[in-house]
Amino acid sequence: MIRAPEPVQRGVCLCVCAGRETKTVNNSVRIIGGTWRSRRVNFAIDAGIRPTPDRVRETLFNWLRNEVPGARCLDLFAGSGVLGLEALSRGARHATFVEKSATAAQLIRDCLKTFGGTGAVIETDAARWLGLAPPASAQPQDPAGLRAGPFDLVFLDPPFAQDWLPRILASLHAGAWVAPGGLVYLECERGSGAPALPLGWDMLKSKSAGEVGYHLARTSRQATQ
Repeated sequence: MIRAPEPVQRGVCLCVCAGRETKTVNNSVRIIGGTWRSRRVNFAIDAGIRPTPDRVRETLFNWLRNEVPGARCLDLFAGSGVLGLEALSRGARHATFVEKSATAAQLIRDCLKTFGGTGAVIETDAARWLGLAPPASAQPQDPAGLRAGPFDLVFLDPPFAQDWLPRILASLHAGAWVAPGGLVYLECERGSGAPALPLGWDMLKSKSAGEVGYHLARTSRQATQ
């Protein structure tokens, strides 16, 4: 997710510790559409996470209106998990969340349990997972046929100013992680412009909001050889 400060909803809970009251501040963001509309998603303060803003998510899911129902989704650099959770709220079949922060990963698991969502949370670095896991086409299916790739929809919102996008896009393409004709959402610094795409991919949409550039790409409709 985007790692930069921005006002967010803060909930304050009072805890009794060693005979005195202490305050614990939990950041949260709301689901903006679908079955879980207006439900709040807590995310970890100590992980330096700022979820994709409401207005950007609203535009994104307007773009994806006809693509989300029944889709298998991958939320890399999941952070709060709100992109994958938003997709599940709107009818996605399954979402896989990859997040290296143990605290953030557990909060996503808690949301899935509370909301009753169908998803898997993998607690590891996104690049490491793509590099160590077998290519998507070679993964054994789970009994429900939900967790293995390739994915129909990938959310890719890495920390800024670390040059993640070229490396992750190359790994997604080489490992056939995205289904032929699948969609990839990308967020980056507005000043960096639209990211370069792997051969055969097409940029469908590009917009900006504040310092954020956000884009939607489609992979080749032919399987990677």
